[in-house]
Amino acid sequence: MKVLRQIHAHVITFALPSSSLSFLLNKIVGFCALSPLGDIDHARRVFHHIRNPNIFCWNTMIRGSSLVETPSKEPFFLYRKLLNRCYPNPNSFTLAFVLKACAIVSALNEGLQIHSHALRTGLTSSQFVQTALVNFYSKCEEIGSARRVFDDIPERNLIAWSTMISGYARTGLVNEALILFRGMQKAEISPDEVTLVSVLSACATAGALDIGKWVHAFIDKHIINVDLELGTALVNMYAKCGCIERARKLFDEMPVKDTKAWSSMIVGLAIHGLAGDALDVFSRMEQTKVKPNHVTFIGVLSACAHSGLVTEGQRYWSTMLENGIAPSMEHYGCMVDLLCRAGLLEDAYTFVQTMSVPPNAVIWRTLIVGCKKSGILDRGEIIAKRLLELEPLNGENYILISNFLASRSQWEKVSHMRKKMKEIGVKPIPGCSSIEVDGFVHEFVIGDGSHPEIKGINNVLRDISERVHHAGHQAWTSAVLHDVDEDEKEIALFEHSERLAIAFGLLKTKAPAVIRVVKNLRVCDDCHEVTKMISRLYKREIIVRDRVRFHKFIEGTCSCKDYW
Repeated sequence: MKVLRQIHAHVITFALPSSSLSFLLNKIVGFCALSPLGDIDHARRVFHHIRNPNIFCWNTMIRGSSLVETPSKEPFFLYRKLLNRCYPNPNSFTLAFVLKACAIVSALNEGLQIHSHALRTGLTSSQFVQTALVNFYSKCEEIGSARRVFDDIPERNLIAWSTMISGYARTGLVNEALILFRGMQKAEISPDEVTLVSVLSACATAGALDIGKWVHAFIDKHIINVDLELGTALVNMYAKCGCIERARKLFDEMPVKDTKAWSSMIVGLAIHGLAGDALDVFSRMEQTKVKPNHVTFIGVLSACAHSGLVTEGQRYWSTMLENGIAPSMEHYGCMVDLLCRAGLLEDAYTFVQTMSVPPNAVIWRTLIVGCKKSGILDRGEIIAKRLLELEPLNGENYILISNFLASRSQWEKVSHMRKKMKEIGVKPIPGCSSIEVDGFVHEFVIGDGSHPEIKGINNVLRDISERVHHAGHQAWTSAVLHDVDEDEKEIALFEHSERLAIAFGLLKTKAPAVIRVVKNLRVCDDCHEVTKMISRLYKREIIVRDRVRFHKFIEGTCSCKDYW
C-alpha cells in the first residue's frame, strides 16, 4: 500500500487525459479492494473521486466490500446506487457478486430483489448468476428455492452441483446431499475437492460412516489431491462418525496442519471423552507454533468438562485469555458445563454472575441441568425464571424445567409448565435419532410409528424389554414428565427415538457390525442404562452420538464412565 500510494500521488500530479486517469484509478481501486495486501477504505475514497466509474470498477467495489472481516449490506447499497446512475448497466458478474454478498450476511429480502431484477433483465440465463442464486438461497436456508433454481439450470457445471450439495449438507438434509452426489456421478461430472468436502461434511453430520468410507475410497481410486481442507474434512468425518483412531491416523499422516486441522482433532478427541489425548494434541500444537483460535479452546475446555478436570480447565481458561482470545459465549458455556458436571453448582452460578457479557439461554439451560443433578430446588427455580424471561417461546426450556421439577416430584408445577406451553402454543423439540443402514440414513422420532418396518422394530423392542427386565433392570421413570402410573412411564421410555434406532439396527444388521446412532438431544438416564444392557445381552457394540458427546457401549459398560 505504501508503494501504491506513491503511484497514486504520481497519477494525481501528472496532467493525464481523463480516459487514462479513469483507467489508472480503476486499477488502483482493484488492487485496494481485492488484494490481501490492499485497503478497502482507500478503495472507497478513490472510487468516490472517479467521475464515471466503469462497470468493472463497480463490480470490484461490490466484490471487495463483501470480503471484509465484518461483512455488511454495503454491496447491496452499492448495487442500488449503480442502478440509480442508469449508466453503466449491471452485468452478470455484478449480479453474481452482489448475490454472493447477500449470501454471506443472509440478506434474504435484498437477495430476492436482486433475483427479481435478474429476471427482468434476462440475466438469469448466465451460469454465474444461476450458481450465485443457488448459493444465495442455500446460505439463507431457503433450500427449496435453491433446488428449483438448480433444476432450471439447463447445463449444470461442477460449481452448480457442488453448491447444491453443499447447501443440502449445510441444512442437515443428508440423504438429499448424498442422492445428489450420486446424480452428479451419473451426469459424468467429476467432483473436485470442494464437492467432496461438502459430501464428507454431510456424512459427519449424519454419522454416515459407510458412505464416508466410500467417499474416502473414491478419493483414493481417482487419485484426487487431498489438500489441507479435504484432509481436515476426512479427519472430521471419521471423528464425528465414531472412528476416532482412524481420524487420528489420518491426522498424523497430514504433512501440513493448520489451526483448523489441529482444532478438528482436538474437538474430535474431546467429544469421545479422550481428554488426556486431546490435551496432548493441544500441547503438540503449541510446540509446533501453530496459533490456537477460539475453536481450539472450545475443544480443550469441553475435553476438561467431559472428564471432570476442573483445575486443568481453569488453567486453560487463563491460557486462552493470555493468548488474547476474548471469551465467546461458547467458551463461557464450556466453563459452566465443567463446573456443573463436577457438582460445583454454586461456583458455576458465581461464574455466570461475573461474565463480561449477559449469559444466553444455553448458559441458563446448563445451570438447570446442573440443578437437576445436584437436587437444588430453590436455585433451580430462580434460574428457570431467568431462562423463561430470556426465551419464553422455546419449547426446550419448558421441557428442561419440567424435567427438573419432575425429578423433585413437583407434579403440580410440572402440570403448570405443560399448561403454560399449551396456552402460548409452544411445542417441544422432539427427540430424533438416525442410523445409517445400506447407504441410507433412517430417522426416528420419539413415539413415531411411521417407519415402513415398524412392526419388526416393535418386535425387537418387546424382546429388548423382556431381556432387560429379566436381567434386573428397573426403569428410571423420573425421565418421564407425566404424572401417570409406572407401567405407562416405562412404555413411554421404550418409545424414545434412540431405542427405535437401536432396535432397527438389531433388526437389519448382524454381529459384529457396530450399531451407530446419532441423536439430536442428550441421552436420558434410562436409555443410557438400557443401552449398556443391550450391548451385553445382544453382544453388540453400540455407539451413540448425542448432542454433547459420544457414548461407546461394549459388554455392558460405556466409554463415558457414566459421567455425562
